[in-house]
Amino acid sequence: MGKLVECIPNFSEGRNQEIIQALVETAKSVSGVTLLDYSSDESHNRSVFTLIGDPEGIQEAAFRLVKLASEKIDMRNHQGEHPRMGATDVCPFVPIKDVTVKECVEISEKVGKRINDELGIPVFLYEDSAKSADRVNLAKIRKGQFEGMTEKLLQSEWAPDFGERKIHETAGVIAVGARMPLVAFNVNLSTSDVEIANNIAKKIRGSNGGFKHCKGIGIMLEDRNIAQVSMNMVNYEGTSLYTVFEAIRAEARRYGVYIIGSEIIGLTPAKALIDCAEYYLQIENFDYKTQVLENHIIGG
Repeated sequence: MGKLVECIPNFSEGRNQEIIQALVETAKSVSGVTLLDYSSDESHNRSVFTLIGDPEGIQEAAFRLVKLASEKIDMRNHQGEHPRMGATDVCPFVPIKDVTVKECVEISEKVGKRINDELGIPVFLYEDSAKSADRVNLAKIRKGQFEGMTEKLLQSEWAPDFGERKIHETAGVIAVGARMPLVAFNVNLSTSDVEIANNIAKKIRGSNGGFKHCKGIGIMLEDRNIAQVSMNMVNYEGTSLYTVFEAIRAEARRYGVYIIGSEIIGLTPAKALIDCAEYYLQIENFDYKTQVLENHIIGG
């Protein structure tokens, strides 16, 4: 097994099963690429796919998925709780085996250029691929969302990295980049008051002085009538899942509500969960590499 790259495209469709299945079939259509996981959420109206493959195959699979999404998803009709700016909202590349972040940056640039050249969709490069500090943070790029992107592209500092200052009429714009693994971690609250979730998210996210490696927003899950703190943990070792979980628990208590559950979207490194088990079980002198059985079976 040679070089492996992970790709986690996020699509602005979580309800139409015909479109979702078409994306699944496309993801499976490229030799050397495996669809590890996909999940869809009706409230978010969003689907997250996780693929892994060799550098050449992962580039082709990513492009085919973005192309299909641009043909099937009309952002002019899209509504959902999750912020979004394009049919394929974001397409990150993550180094997994024998691949550097720099190589993933090069992959993101090749795919981004091809997306614009062949599909006419403006592309922003973000995270490790960003050409300026203002474009590292995806939330900053996405601010204004699809509806506000036409005007945003005309601002002097927001010219796309690839493409003209004009959104694709139906597919919007896309962010493509390279990054290290993150954990998409959501915590559900015993309330239908989304302002409580918003207030908690403001407290814990790094951009507001909270935890450095946590990005968070409050959203409403209409199908369950509950509020959720939706997060991206961009460095689970720098800021652990249990750290933000306990902080949310404490903040929720101030509002007279409590945590009713949590969820992980897509895949997560095992260590992110083992760190939680070690913390809550108060295991002493635990060595993840030598004491986890599966690490010996599959070589860690």
